[in-house]
Amino acid sequence: MTMVCHRPEGLEQLEAQTNFSKQELQILYRGFKNECPSGVVNEETFKHIYAQFFPHGDASMYAHYLFNAFDTTNNGSIKFKDFVVGLSILLRGTLREKLEWTFHLYDINRDGYINREEMTEIVRAIYDMMGKYTYPALKGDVPQQHVDAFFQKMDKNKDGVVTMEEFIIACQEDENMMRSMQLFENVM
Repeated sequence: MTMVCHRPEGLEQLEAQTNFSKQELQILYRGFKNECPSGVVNEETFKHIYAQFFPHGDASMYAHYLFNAFDTTNNGSIKFKDFVVGLSILLRGTLREKLEWTFHLYDINRDGYINREEMTEIVRAIYDMMGKYTYPALKGDVPQQHVDAFFQKMDKNKDGVVTMEEFIIACQEDENMMRSMQLFENVM
């Protein structure tokens, strides 16, 4: 059985599409290629890699949602370009770009809205991922309390869904959210 390898677009093109330098892209590509020799990562491999960062919890569901956010073509795989474009937004994008990317992560069914069920699934996945180090300790209704607080803050017109604009405005008004968006600014 032969392995089909995927070669990424030229570095110049990726440099133009991202906020990374040619040298940074080369480093990222070597790391990507080391974990994914074929140049493409499927969901199971992505989950395995992601789980290593959360050894005390079950990161599989959150990794599933994260994988889908990176898999912009919905073909069940992430190429280096998909990965590096998403990473560029998360690490070096404008505030609006980061918030839009995060909104798409939470909009599981990709209908342009975040509903209570989607938010509940995301919150549960985060609690599962954090495992025994979750604070406050997970009790039955804690995820639902987070979802209720989220909708109280974000669903400005009280129609039961959060639009991208509602999400962006509410996040910009929240100091904690703004601090968390700045956490990764100096990673690379």
